[in-house]
Amino acid sequence: MSAGWERAERAAQSCLAANEWICGEYLRSRSEELSEATLQHVWITVASVLIGLAVAFPLALLARARPRFAGPVLGLTTLLYTIPSLAMFSLLLPFFGLSAALVVTGLVLYSLTILVRNILAGLEAVPAEAREAARGMGYGPARMLWEVELPLALPALMAGIRIATVSTVALTTVGALVGKGGLGNLIDDGVQTTFKAQVLTASVLCVLLAAAVDLLLLGAQRLLTPWTRIRAAEAKT
Repeated sequence: MSAGWERAERAAQSCLAANEWICGEYLRSRSEELSEATLQHVWITVASVLIGLAVAFPLALLARARPRFAGPVLGLTTLLYTIPSLAMFSLLLPFFGLSAALVVTGLVLYSLTILVRNILAGLEAVPAEAREAARGMGYGPARMLWEVELPLALPALMAGIRIATVSTVALTTVGALVGKGGLGNLIDDGVQTTFKAQVLTASVLCVLLAAAVDLLLLGAQRLLTPWTRIRAAEAKT
């Protein structure tokens, strides 16, 4: 029994010595490091998307209420998305230094083009008859927005949040440029040192994280918009 255990232990350790791509000993010995990197990745992603949503919402309302601002708002957010990450972080560096705030701010700016467009698309897709019915019932602009338009715009809004979140999970790895990239730090370190198990493990965790977040948001979307399932069922019958 002990001899078999010793052989298994030596085999596990040899995968580290041989620098193999798949290595169980790496997972066991670096579990704390992997957990910390994953948690950092998650909180940077969540903070970036929530702040991005808080910024995108008033911008989308401005673009809808004042059509002359729609072009500049959409153009600016699209322009921000085209800036390479290295250039973006370099432009923000004098304001935030080498901090997590630098990474979060950059990710917020990248998320705006997706969030603003989807919020606008959702609001514009609200049927005119729904607005007319709300006006006939005495709804003012604010009440109509919160009680009529936003609920009907939720499918497009949630779709935008899903895309922005999955995109942010991927872009967070770029934060490794300033040492605040979550799993990206491990990927970068592994590439620099040709540590195969670290590169593969961190990359797989990043993919799994993106898939898990997308599934969670999809579930939230289905819970928040039950009428879409009813319409789909009616369309099939």
